[in-house]
Amino acid sequence: MEPKKNVRISLGFKTAMGIVFIAAILSAVAIIFGYQTYKKALEDQLIQTAFNLARTMAAEVHPDSIDRYLKSGKEDDAYLETRKHLINIQESNNIVYAVVTKPTDEGFYYIYDTDQSDEAFALGDFQEFYPGDFLDNKQNFLSGNIIEPIITNYEFGWLISALVPIKDEGGIIRGYVNVDLSMTEIKAMERNFLIRLAGILISLTLLLAVLLLAATRKILVTPINRLASATGDFVRRREREEGVNGILDLPGLDTRDELGHLYRSIRQMESDIYTYIDDLTAITAEKERIGAELDVAKDIQASMLPCIFPAFPERTELDIYATMTPAKEVGGDFYDFFLVDEDHLAMVMADVSGKGVPAALFMVIAKTLLKNVTQTGLSPKDVLEKVNNQLCVNNEAEMFVTVWLGILEISTGKLICANAGHEYPVLKKAKGDYELIKDKHGFVLAGMEDSHYKEYELQIESGDMLFLYTDGVAEATNALNELYGTDRMLDALNRNKDVSCEFLLHRMKEDIDAFVGEAPQFDDITMLSLELMPKNDTGFKKLKLSPSLESIELVSGFVEQELESVGIPMKVIAQMNVAVDEIFSNIVQYSGASEITVWVTVEERRIILRFTDNGYPYDPTKKPDPDTNLSAEERDIGGLGIFIVKKSMDTLEYEYQDGLNILTLTKQW
Repeated sequence: MEPKKNVRISLGFKTAMGIVFIAAILSAVAIIFGYQTYKKALEDQLIQTAFNLARTMAAEVHPDSIDRYLKSGKEDDAYLETRKHLINIQESNNIVYAVVTKPTDEGFYYIYDTDQSDEAFALGDFQEFYPGDFLDNKQNFLSGNIIEPIITNYEFGWLISALVPIKDEGGIIRGYVNVDLSMTEIKAMERNFLIRLAGILISLTLLLAVLLLAATRKILVTPINRLASATGDFVRRREREEGVNGILDLPGLDTRDELGHLYRSIRQMESDIYTYIDDLTAITAEKERIGAELDVAKDIQASMLPCIFPAFPERTELDIYATMTPAKEVGGDFYDFFLVDEDHLAMVMADVSGKGVPAALFMVIAKTLLKNVTQTGLSPKDVLEKVNNQLCVNNEAEMFVTVWLGILEISTGKLICANAGHEYPVLKKAKGDYELIKDKHGFVLAGMEDSHYKEYELQIESGDMLFLYTDGVAEATNALNELYGTDRMLDALNRNKDVSCEFLLHRMKEDIDAFVGEAPQFDDITMLSLELMPKNDTGFKKLKLSPSLESIELVSGFVEQELESVGIPMKVIAQMNVAVDEIFSNIVQYSGASEITVWVTVEERRIILRFTDNGYPYDPTKKPDPDTNLSAEERDIGGLGIFIVKKSMDTLEYEYQDGLNILTLTKQW
């Protein structure tokens, strides 16, 4: 007797649902394609008509007359004749609305308006850019680039706007013609077409679905539902049973067709999954343990670096800020700064070889040694030589660290530096650009015992800024494998050379991130910036910072400290704090400034408080005083705070100079 052949029975006829699905997709594609083709044809024709009408109107307007009419604000006979022609074109071509405008940075001025109602814009009226496509095309308006047709659906219904520039003989844009045509009829035609097409195709698809579902439900749906139900019970079966007893078992499904093959495959898969789950449980537990330990290590490493800013709030002559972004959970880059004594500030920027946990461990050792040895009072050269020999001891992993070390004498601005194979520092003089200081590099620390290092001197004056970094900045790489490089770094620094240390580092990180894009970060990125602020016991003390409502408390504390130091009564200090709160919060919320500087001094029983910011020009002294005789509900919103400041101060003066708003308050005490 011959053994039975293992013949698979085809399940091709069981694919009815697949056919229905494909038919539905094809119907949807046909609906979308047909609708889009019809829609595009209608709208393209309307767009062409709108642009033709806009060009016709543009030909009626003399380019040189636009600026002349805008400047004079007077309508002459030629103006009225041109407007009459524009109105005739509008009325004879069913134009909903047409205007001629002159765009600016903030909006546009109306030159001609074909609206004949009382609500028409007059010559010289100003309108801000409408939100949406008009505002998005602001730069195209100003530069003369091609402006695509704008389709809107506001209170006037569906409109298509065609904008055509008016150019003079030299090709310079003098204004724009904006023509609006109604799309209401076209939209109705599109909807009717879509409804008819969708109705026909959906009806055919539903008919096919009913026939196929009726034929295949018994032979396909029921067995699959049994299999799906049992498969969905996988977790509960594993919890109820152990070993082989937990594997899927459905009588009648172990057939010789594709469904039976699927059933046997699922049984094998469940057996494999049981094994994988056991292995994965053990691996996951170990991975979670390692992840938790790395998180703790990251927190420990971050806590070792100075991370509270301002670092020295009582030392107003110093502005220092630093950041470190590791490439992995923990990294080898580190920075440090600390006062050796009251007149000496030490700064360290370093980069340990390698990445991850080994680099972080070596970083802890190197940072601790550098700080401890520096605090003994040795020069940078001697510090590097001593730390180098200490790191070389038992360095079986052959790790090393590049270090730049500088000690600043705060009172004189003398900075003594030494470089152990680290990146060049960058210095900006008060009124100059950032430039690399190409110092002489010594050998890396932990590279070779008894290495010798040379030190050099820089003179840091008030307003000078020092920028330190690791190679993760210059070697940041984008998706095209291009390096960020020192040239881009210097360009970015000089684009932001007038900002505070904190704002500078944030801007640098944004510029690096924009360059790198989605490319992975392979190296730690660490930066430090220092500015030596002017210190004069009889002159202004200043605090420079980025605009933030959270900084009000810092500014108030700064002003209060300076006034208390010269014996100003608390009642007067409270009045000054009210002024600080009002002026500073207004600058933060409304000026658009990226940097604010607060100045304070006391001269012969007179307090001088000054605010400078690089925001929009605005003179608060010209704001009309509120009518205090009216109730709060009757008064206009705003203006009361600055009114209170005016009343509490002796003088309030404003000027705009060198791109800065300068507001000076004085008060006798």
